[in-house]
Amino acid sequence: MKPYFSIVMPTYGVEQYIGHAVQSILKQTFQDWEILIINDCTPDKSIQAAEKAGKGDPRIRIVHHEINKGLSQARNTGIQEASGKYIWFMDPDDYVDSDVLEKVKASLDKNPAEVVLFGLIEEYYNKSGELDYSHVVCPEEKLFDNQEELRKAIVQYERETLYGYAWNKIYNLQYIQENRFQYKDVKLIEDIEFNIKYFMDIRRLNVLGITPYHYAKRLSANLTNKFVPEYFEVHYRRIELLYEQYKYWNLCTEEVKQTLGSLYGRYIVSALERNCDRRSKMSHTDRYRWCRAIFCQALFEDLIPGAKAKDSKVLSLALVFLRWKKTMLCLAMGRGIHIIRSGMPMLYSKVKSGR
Repeated sequence: MKPYFSIVMPTYGVEQYIGHAVQSILKQTFQDWEILIINDCTPDKSIQAAEKAGKGDPRIRIVHHEINKGLSQARNTGIQEASGKYIWFMDPDDYVDSDVLEKVKASLDKNPAEVVLFGLIEEYYNKSGELDYSHVVCPEEKLFDNQEELRKAIVQYERETLYGYAWNKIYNLQYIQENRFQYKDVKLIEDIEFNIKYFMDIRRLNVLGITPYHYAKRLSANLTNKFVPEYFEVHYRRIELLYEQYKYWNLCTEEVKQTLGSLYGRYIVSALERNCDRRSKMSHTDRYRWCRAIFCQALFEDLIPGAKAKDSKVLSLALVFLRWKKTMLCLAMGRGIHIIRSGMPMLYSKVKSGR
């Protein structure tokens, strides 16, 4: 018999953590599931750790890639191999509360939605691997069965950092297969790119007011702590995709533009900071020209003038600087943030997460 849930874990270099992830599924109060461990040619003993944690449970399957294909292709393999009614792309270095599947199933019994979304707890670990602090992101519970109401709410979930992730959502597998949705290999925004396609025409969404997902952000290993040269380009594309989605829905209200503008401004500020990193190989003149070019972009003119940050005084001030188009002031802001991030990374992460 086919399981109700297929849980896909793309696996690479997570020997220390995957056992805990698997055990958190074994402890679920709802037991109609399968786990697909997608071995993306991991160089360590992640597979052995998963097998040990699973203790021979036949619901746990290992699928091997012959070559390393990356996160997106590992998830696509999971889509091909999954047999459940719903599919969940869970990261193998995180873990979940024991009743999450039971609560998801109960919501689907009430409202058979194309996707279920829930909250999370960001757990920040320092360089020593110790938990430093946690940040809870919990949405208000809502079962949407009206498409227009659903669409109006999406931009709020993006502002709350709930829309972009893959692992805080459980998707209808048949809907994915019928529409031939796949993950693309686009660094940093593969999740939001997939979600924008998936959510474009859905009619039902269940939002659960719970935080069962424990998302580990490790100072020593998390991707966001590494230098990504194309950071701004991919996040520019993120805002562009969201803007295009709301145009498609014919819901580009001033409030939507205000929210997207604040998100866009946040990425500009982050890019100003990253441009100060020596790995960017940018001189002061390069940074000046980059900033001037940003001021001329059509997306900047559409979104920044009306942008409003509702939950951050720091971002509100940054948006004022951007609206003024004072290049030297913006560059000084980027330099100041870079000094804080370099010297006090944990303080920087706390401020960034809203604490």
